[in-house]
Amino acid sequence: MPIDPVALRLGPLEIRWYGVLMATAVAVGTYLAYKEAERQRVNPDHVVNLVLLAAPLGWIGARLYFVLFQWDYYGQNLAEIPKVWHGGLAIHGGLITGVLVGWLFTRKYRLNFWQMADIIAPSVILGQAIGRWGNFFNQEAYGYPTDLPWAMYIAGEYRHPTFLYESLWNLGVFLFLLWFRRRRDRVWGEVFLAYLGLYSLGRFWVEGLRTDSLMLGPLRAAQVVSLVTIVAVLALASWRRTRAGT
Repeated sequence: MPIDPVALRLGPLEIRWYGVLMATAVAVGTYLAYKEAERQRVNPDHVVNLVLLAAPLGWIGARLYFVLFQWDYYGQNLAEIPKVWHGGLAIHGGLITGVLVGWLFTRKYRLNFWQMADIIAPSVILGQAIGRWGNFFNQEAYGYPTDLPWAMYIAGEYRHPTFLYESLWNLGVFLFLLWFRRRRDRVWGEVFLAYLGLYSLGRFWVEGLRTDSLMLGPLRAAQVVSLVTIVAVLALASWRRTRAGT
């Protein structure tokens, strides 16, 4: 059965499921981070203000990252660059932008970057779990053909539902982070670093099944970024543990 990516039509206006899911992800994530900031006695208004900056700039970063890797097409079709409803957001571009915005924000308001990152991290991975269902409605981000019993019929064949794999993995990481952040022996930043490392681990595997990967020469860009992130996370976690023990 064909999937309609449009949730609601009001005359010429179309509201797409992708947009509905992204808005839901931001709203739910902001609420969770707001409550966690209150619990940690951090002014929760900082969470709201950070989201108001990081969310739109993160989407711009995600789009520019995608366009950069597809420049052979977009360089010849400049009018397509702002048309995000045609698909084309790369989460790694959004994450890089979001981290940079968060770092600048915490410096401006003299906040602890690592503490704020820990507050926000579970919300981000939950938002990614929700947002992946936008790929389902857009019928994108799917995998190779397969005869596995849970295959989904997409683009004329039964395929790996890689958006589902990643959504379930992200949900599992979210639940782990909720548990992990309650540990008394952790240091600031470890929840955030656990998010980066675990997300990258799952993404590396899922990306190997996808048919629409952005490429970095002969390599899948997301897998390269995931490996680099995992190595960086391990080094940063060790460094921060060492500093905390001195």
